[in-house]
Amino acid sequence: MERSKYIIVTLLLFCHLTTSASYKSKIYTAFISNDMTSWGKVIDEMQLQKDKTKEFKLELINYQYGYIAWCIGIKNDDLAEKYLALAEENLESLEKVNYNLSMVNAYKSAFYGYRIGLNVLKAPFLGLKSLDCAKLSIKLDAQNPFGYIQYGNAQFYMPAIFGGSKTEALEYFRKAEELMELDKEGIKEDWNYLSILTLITQSCIATNNYDEAKVYFQKLFKVEPNYLWVKNELYPQFLKKLKK
Repeated sequence: MERSKYIIVTLLLFCHLTTSASYKSKIYTAFISNDMTSWGKVIDEMQLQKDKTKEFKLELINYQYGYIAWCIGIKNDDLAEKYLALAEENLESLEKVNYNLSMVNAYKSAFYGYRIGLNVLKAPFLGLKSLDCAKLSIKLDAQNPFGYIQYGNAQFYMPAIFGGSKTEALEYFRKAEELMELDKEGIKEDWNYLSILTLITQSCIATNNYDEAKVYFQKLFKVEPNYLWVKNELYPQFLKKLKK
């Protein structure tokens, strides 16, 4: 009987890990091919799962976080609002049980930023909250790259008159990259890793650090040659900028 229980538990754990790996791979493929329809289907499927574990919810929040940013980018505010509400609900459930509070605060920082993106009039109030949550995320776990990413984002988008600095943002993005690369297996087929490399590249361009931008473009092409947005849009735009 005990042996049967052990086998069942092992199989359930294996199924969860396999499913999680499958979701990660699907999101990565959607990210590099700019297929946000498939991305949306993945998070809808995950959201409908019953009896979500805390780890599963945190993974889902990460994918919702990426999807919401895209919605705001294409100015589909209604869709962004829908998924932001779901993500905030999932995040609140993790915060209530004190699960991985460094990650919770990193996402809270991001979601405050999204709220500003949806209504810029909230910037004076929510901007400081976003910054404070990013700082708390780093304080709770100095090895968590997501805290540095969100602090970097806050610095990048905050006007200089209020203390924002793209140069400082770049330093925090580099720190996040360094921490991510400590997990060689984890960054394989990880959309977050490609995203931080992209953020660094864009920050180099924004700060007129073109030589370093070239280095990061080459790094992106080496890590993922089929990253369509960088290959077909960001890099050609950069080359045009160099010619001016």
